[in-house]
Amino acid sequence: MHSAGPIPSPSEPSAQQFRLGYLIWIATVAALGGFLFGYDWVVIGGAKPFYESYFHLTTETLIGWANSCALVGCLAGSLLSGMIGDRLGRKRSLLLAGALFAVSSVLTGWAFSFTAFIAWRIMGGLAIGLASNISPLYIAEISPAQWRGRLVSLNQLAIVCGILGAQIFDWQIGTRGAHLFSGSLSAATWNAQYGWRWMFTAVAVPAVLLFVLASVIPESPRWLISHHRTADAETILARMGGRDYSDSMVHSIAEHLQHDSARETGWRELASPGVRRLVLIGIGLAVLQQWSGINILFNYAEEVYRSAGYGVNDILFNIVITGAINLVFTLLAMLFVDRLGRRFLMLLGCASVGVVHIALAIVYHLHLRGLPILLLTLCAIGCYAMTLAPITWVLITEIFPTRIRARGVSLAVSALWASSFLLTFSFPALTGAFGQSGAFVVYGVTCLVGWICVRGLVPETKGRSLEQIEDQIEGATAH
Repeated sequence: MHSAGPIPSPSEPSAQQFRLGYLIWIATVAALGGFLFGYDWVVIGGAKPFYESYFHLTTETLIGWANSCALVGCLAGSLLSGMIGDRLGRKRSLLLAGALFAVSSVLTGWAFSFTAFIAWRIMGGLAIGLASNISPLYIAEISPAQWRGRLVSLNQLAIVCGILGAQIFDWQIGTRGAHLFSGSLSAATWNAQYGWRWMFTAVAVPAVLLFVLASVIPESPRWLISHHRTADAETILARMGGRDYSDSMVHSIAEHLQHDSARETGWRELASPGVRRLVLIGIGLAVLQQWSGINILFNYAEEVYRSAGYGVNDILFNIVITGAINLVFTLLAMLFVDRLGRRFLMLLGCASVGVVHIALAIVYHLHLRGLPILLLTLCAIGCYAMTLAPITWVLITEIFPTRIRARGVSLAVSALWASSFLLTFSFPALTGAFGQSGAFVVYGVTCLVGWICVRGLVPETKGRSLEQIEDQIEGATAH
């Protein structure tokens, strides 16, 4: 007996009519923004001990600021992305993100003062903030209902691949760079002077690739229709799913936009009674994803594993293992997101990650070292990668109506970056005050509180078109 596939939306043709190869291709190009986001966000974990030595960073404040300053740019880029995405379109916004990634990565890598390093890291954060909004938003808007969960999850898969790529590159440069590039310097000296620079600079290659490939993908049909370019949208939709699909979707999208035309569609509408609840859900999901604490295991991996008794080479290798686990479980998430549903996976993630964090707190409290810490961190990352990491992005791009989707996603993802900044910046002080054990208690309790909120507030969106989700949520709000 074959397992049941995703339930097709009544307003869309069956999956056999879609040109899935074409859809996967353009979604993959857009997901390169996610790859760059993942690489540029995590590369600092491996570079951290080397640039700290180069810039002579010794205080908790300077260390925390260097590790979290890019998140200031992420927040600014995310806040601007709604306006940029609406004015320039999704495609040109991806081109802008690719250009920002390329320039900022090279300038960060070859900064010779701490001030310049901070400035260019913040510029890189602008690129991350823009890509983290536009990439999943674009994919959601071009995806058929029954494939949207998996296609949007391609962005999370790309993020994970970027994370793993950064971890492998950091490991290779950190352990072999001096031998390969300079036999006259010790590994420690070479890494402190040059190794960390190449870790940052490497992101310029995929950034240029994104810029080139994004120039040949189509614009979002929903954005085109909202800007009165219906003929262009019809051509793109017909290429995706045939003439019947194009006619059906153009009619559905235009009908909803016409219905919404009398409404205010600026930032002010996000505070209106019907939309405010969606904004709060989106912000709550974003904050939950960050304060589940998993990103500490990426951004402060070196400290977490060093406190568990590992040496530098073992730390860099363990970081690669975490990236590999992250990748494997993200692939599993793509198999289940359109079958088990978003809400179920979010509940599973809150419960499993929360329990593992409490277990980590107990292990640290008992002063255990080595393998128990490694296994529990891998378990936490696996649970997160299959649930909270991809599903949060899917839900954030689904719950907002087309007329305000870019701004709604922008606000939710801005909350994600703000909470990520607070998480990353506060970790040294939190562990200084309460130890590793106390920090993981905080993250575990956050996950369990998140489970209660998801169960009571988050709707199921599996198998519905974006327009059907809009009708479903507005109907629930009206009652």
